[in-house]
Amino acid sequence: MSAAAPIQVKHLDHVTLIVKDVEASRQFYVGMLGMTEVSRPGFDFGGAWFQAGATLVHLIQEHEASGPAGFPDGILKKSSRNHHFAFEVDDARAAAEILKTLGVELVSDAKTRPDGAVQVFLTDPDGHVVELCSSSPQ
Repeated sequence: MSAAAPIQVKHLDHVTLIVKDVEASRQFYVGMLGMTEVSRPGFDFGGAWFQAGATLVHLIQEHEASGPAGFPDGILKKSSRNHHFAFEVDDARAAAEILKTLGVELVSDAKTRPDGAVQVFLTDPDGHVVELCSSSPQ
């Protein structure tokens, strides 16, 4: 039996992404993925916050004190086995078909994991890899 950890994490509060174009990202996260834009403190740099269930997505407009926007293409390969974050949807296979109908290029089309969950991977306007998953077999 191991000792209790000194800190007990409750849940993922937010994910922060550096973006070049807040409006393009707003169209992706709100317009395509259906998140809700929520108020953001009056920071001295641009950005936006979106609510996805219990989790927030914080966007920071790229500026001189931030890191660079987007996914480091020159260093990492965009794939389902690299840096990404995931959102649960009702039906990932249906989501993949909708994305393809909209002309969205997928990093990885809908596939079933060994545990039966279904996942599909795409990128946001800055190239961040986003997974959409459904936990029950479709």
